Amino acid sequence: MTQLMGRPILEVPGELGGRPVLADLLAGVRTALVGLAAVGVPVLGLWVATPYADSDAAGATRLAGALWLLGHGAPVLRGAAEAPLTVTPLLLGVLLVVRLYRAGAGVAARRGLRSRWGGPTALWAGYCAVAAAVALHCAGAGLFRSRVLPDLLVVGLLAGLSTAAGVRSAEPVGDGVERLVERIPAGWRPAGGGSVVGRAAGAAGAGLVAAGGLLVAAAAVLDALAGGGRGMALLGGGPVALVGLLLLTVALLPNAVLWGAAYALGPGFEVGAGAVVSPGGARLGPVPEFPLFALLPQDGPGGWRLAALLLPLLAGLVPAVLLGRAAAGRRGDADGAQPWPPAATAVAAVAAALLLGAGAAVLGWLSGGALAAERMARLGPVPWWTGPAAAGWLALVAVPGALLVRYRVLGPTPVGSADEVEGPEAGPTTPAVGPGTPARLALRARRSALELRARTYALVLWWSGQRSAG
Repeated sequence: MTQLMGRPILEVPGELGGRPVLADLLAGVRTALVGLAAVGVPVLGLWVATPYADSDAAGATRLAGALWLLGHGAPVLRGAAEAPLTVTPLLLGVLLVVRLYRAGAGVAARRGLRSRWGGPTALWAGYCAVAAAVALHCAGAGLFRSRVLPDLLVVGLLAGLSTAAGVRSAEPVGDGVERLVERIPAGWRPAGGGSVVGRAAGAAGAGLVAAGGLLVAAAAVLDALAGGGRGMALLGGGPVALVGLLLLTVALLPNAVLWGAAYALGPGFEVGAGAVVSPGGARLGPVPEFPLFALLPQDGPGGWRLAALLLPLLAGLVPAVLLGRAAAGRRGDADGAQPWPPAATAVAAVAAALLLGAGAAVLGWLSGGALAAERMARLGPVPWWTGPAAAGWLALVAVPGALLVRYRVLGPTPVGSADEVEGPEAGPTTPAVGPGTPARLALRARRSALELRARTYALVLWWSGQRSAG
């Protein structure tokens, strides 16, 4: 009986050992339903626990479906005024992308013959079929309402990109960057540096995210020390409202971290039309009653908050070390690699900065959006400010830092131990292999020190002989 239930049916091979199209199609449906359940279970649980719920189960399922679509970045309409809601809860978005990525990687890993419509195409089609059903269900009246065609386009695009990334996951991360590096002229080309550039940009991005998280945590601590303020006042609406508010806050926490990273970079972020929060100062207006908005600084000049600009400098140290060691020929994936010229080292650092800037602009755009029309139609970092700021900070630190690390690694090689030089009569030693003038100066200083030691020892022996003869 167990052989006729569950996944074993989906794994039955087709003709010639291939995987049937239906199996991949159902894999896409299963991937979508798992993500939908991750949203629907908490929503339905809160609806059941609410003692005075004024909506039926269909309204709760429409709410869950609208939140699932919103997690893909799809636009949703809110309220009777049909105000646009485009702020994507990034935690939910990350979970959905990871599910699609793993499903695409799993389909690509299965060997065997398949038709042209099987594999990733069937997986994507199954996922989009569920999205179409959800969008149609949420198109009715309710607190949140979907826009069927735009929602399907956004979900289909995200599902296609995530599935394609999973299919190509076997390819090393730096291969795409390496192909771009190969187009640089020979004297300026960091040979074999595509993977290093990708890792440096990733390390810088991780440092900026850590800086944003640190600022959010510091703001929460300061708000708690000040007595909680509006943030604590919002948590007194009963246990069900408290749980719902906490879940929504956790879902939007990655957005707040990216806003904090934009704050550390300098441009800051917008909280409504004409309201900007940056280290140079804050200019706020009325904001929604939400715990994360309670962490915003007060209106006025930045003052001591300008110290946040030091965090991007610290985030650029690790990429500088990675690029500098790679420029010196010490790369973990290329034994015995030749050192890069200084110009190629600078080009690699600039390439990592540009890659980071592009990623920061995209993430800044994804983390923001609109909560309503008119004033609240603009929230979050401005991409064309955040991207160049991230690229500029990393270039400012990584270019001189990588050149300095490269010089230190390729610096003067020690001449040798004292056992290899007996004294002045041993003759000149072999010069160390080094970058030229610094090595010769180090050799000359070493030789002078050895001569001084030999003459001092001879003087001591002569003086001891005179004393004993006396």
